[in-house]
Amino acid sequence: MAEGESRLHIPIHLRWGDLDAFNHVNNTSMLKLLEEARVRAFWEADDAEPQYPTAVVPAGAAAGVLTLIARQEIEYLHPVPYQRAPLDVQLWFGSLGGSSMEVCYEVFSPLTGERPQTLYARSSAVVVTVDATTGRPMRLTERMREAWEPYLGQPIAYARRR
Repeated sequence: MAEGESRLHIPIHLRWGDLDAFNHVNNTSMLKLLEEARVRAFWEADDAEPQYPTAVVPAGAAAGVLTLIARQEIEYLHPVPYQRAPLDVQLWFGSLGGSSMEVCYEVFSPLTGERPQTLYARSSAVVVTVDATTGRPMRLTERMREAWEPYLGQPIAYARRR
């Protein structure tokens, strides 16, 4: 993380069913874990659940706003074993566009204070805000920009084979 960058830390618990036959978190389960972190971080809660300052997207299609994934990429660095303590999913924005945003994630082992965290995976997703009635992209609101700009940082730099 670069100096001055802010990240959200979203604790996400694993479920026994997230593991596959190799006894680590399955790749499709990882997408669901990232989705759960994204929803908690950016979508308004309609109950007594604590909210993050970034939770400004109206919840549900009835609110008139849909959020669609245009692209997602994951780089796995270490297998994620089952553990009872929640994973530390860190989120920030690689960019904010007109109607889209790049959400960046790093998935770490639980914050325990006993040993250094392991970085299991990094990921990025391009999310587009869409009008639920017309299906057309919607511009990010001023409220969204104000809430999210403090969490702008460097996009994920993936390791690539040459």
